Amino acid sequence: MLPVNSFVDYIKKNSLFTPEDKILLAVSGGKDSVLMAQLFKLAGFNFSIAHCNFNLRGDESQRDEAFVKLLAAILEVPFYVNHFETKSFAKEHQLSTQMAARTLRYNWFEEVRTQYKYHYIAVAHHQNDSIETLLLNLTRGTGISGMHGILPKRGYLIRPLLFLSRQQIDDLVNENHIDFVEDSSNQSDNYARNSIRLNVVPVLKELNPSLEETFVQNFIRFAETEMVLQNVIAQTRSSLCENRNGDIYISIDKINLLQPQRLLFFELLKPYHFASAVVEEILQSLTKQSGTLFYSHTHCLTIDRSEVIISPLRESAHTANRFIHSDDEAIWIGSQRMIMTHTSSTYFESNLNKLFVDSDQLIFPLVLRFWQDGDRFMPLGMQHHKKVSDFLISQKIPIPNKSKIPLLVNGNGEIIWVVGLRQDNRYKVKATTKKVVIFELLNQ
Repeated sequence: MLPVNSFVDYIKKNSLFTPEDKILLAVSGGKDSVLMAQLFKLAGFNFSIAHCNFNLRGDESQRDEAFVKLLAAILEVPFYVNHFETKSFAKEHQLSTQMAARTLRYNWFEEVRTQYKYHYIAVAHHQNDSIETLLLNLTRGTGISGMHGILPKRGYLIRPLLFLSRQQIDDLVNENHIDFVEDSSNQSDNYARNSIRLNVVPVLKELNPSLEETFVQNFIRFAETEMVLQNVIAQTRSSLCENRNGDIYISIDKINLLQPQRLLFFELLKPYHFASAVVEEILQSLTKQSGTLFYSHTHCLTIDRSEVIISPLRESAHTANRFIHSDDEAIWIGSQRMIMTHTSSTYFESNLNKLFVDSDQLIFPLVLRFWQDGDRFMPLGMQHHKKVSDFLISQKIPIPNKSKIPLLVNGNGEIIWVVGLRQDNRYKVKATTKKVVIFELLNQ
């Protein structure tokens, strides 16, 4: 017999879903997912089956699809299938084959869930998957959150088989004569997870035959420890981190007072995806020359005088060029709007967000772009050139913000305006000026 009562109890205990919910089951055709489908059927839940054909194993992939399609027919539930060119996707996005398949799989599941109004997506992870995840996280470097294993529920994703070990699943499938298909790649140790499954876990099982039970208890302790740590992190973030126009500023003096420094600073930076090795380098660089930069795939951290500044990665200057034609009226700069008006009135107003230019000196199209190394202009009131970089330093613009400062550039390549800060002296309105173009920066 199948453990239907234990299955239903686990779902209730972890509030995975209600009996009225529609559930989309991810079924590969292997033991785990087929057993999950059988349990859903016996429990009387409302579910459908979705299958991914990654076209990675030739005839075996087609066999898997046919098997799962037949399973859905036998269970009398709707069936969804999608075919992916996984290797092409992996090459295009510079991903490993496994990561490409994972990305394609979960993106498609979410599309089906949304389109057909399913409440949750169920995947057949079990206790040994959770152990393997923990061991993988430890080998790659992890915070405390990487030690609680796989969670039963995260967003729209549920894992109702986490109450079972791999051996228990094997026994249930054999005892109940449940048909399934075997993925031959599971026996290869070319993949990191498979290597842990085939080479590491068996050794640990020799040391502790009750390995799964021990790890389940460990996962509970780790999860509770994480709750305590996150409360401390929330309080620390509130007292240390200051948000200024979308960038995060943290006092270096306050970082130096953190105890334990390495753990707390790693957790503070976790939302910005900095690897543990990079966090270590940042801490060692706090007393070095300002301007040192560190990158994650989403953010840049700058050590700037007495603070570190965390900024989202933005478009590089060469992709941010915008042409401005003489008949344009408004140009967007992020959340700001710059309007351009032509007038024969030669008045001048002292306003950093307004630029008054002699119309006869403009060569259209103008270019709106961000600051680049080597840019020079002649600040208003001066008769010699100055590096824009030096000017921004004199204005106390934080280092990571320099690349966000827009420049208005004439058709001849000369900088007309460091937008919102200073115009070029060569383009000011003079007594001989007949027509004026006014640029005004507006916050929306």
